[in-house]
Amino acid sequence: MRHHDHDDPYIVIEKHTGGVSDFLLGALIGAGVALLFAPRSGRETRADLGRRARAAQDRVRDVAEGVTEQVVDTFEGARSRIEDQIESARSAIVAKKDQVTRAMEAGREAAYQARTDLERRLAETKAAYNAGADVARSGRVTAPVGSNGDEDEDA
Repeated sequence: MRHHDHDDPYIVIEKHTGGVSDFLLGALIGAGVALLFAPRSGRETRADLGRRARAAQDRVRDVAEGVTEQVVDTFEGARSRIEDQIESARSAIVAKKDQVTRAMEAGREAAYQARTDLERRLAETKAAYNAGADVARSGRVTAPVGSNGDEDEDA
């Protein structure tokens, strides 16, 4: 096995991807070199350089406008999607809020009904208790009264 010493020098290779600017720079350098070696007069060379520079400038402007349009379109699309998601979330929140409000109202109504029923039963129980206590205190049992108002003979 081979051991690596950390003090040994090492080489780092970075891979750099070229972009539009690298391409344009290379094209300009290549055009300049080609013109320098071309058998023309200085005036013709300068005129040709000017034409090529304007053509390159026009191409760069067209590319920049295309990229700008793509960025704007992408941004607008993302913005639209985000606004739709926000609106959807707002609608869901409103729906849940309404649902919770209805549930709370139903709970309050049920609690009110339960309290009313409990109070009624408590009052009935108290009345029955008091009636039984009164009978126990008096020591006498009254005969139940029939439907015609006379005392029941069976009792």
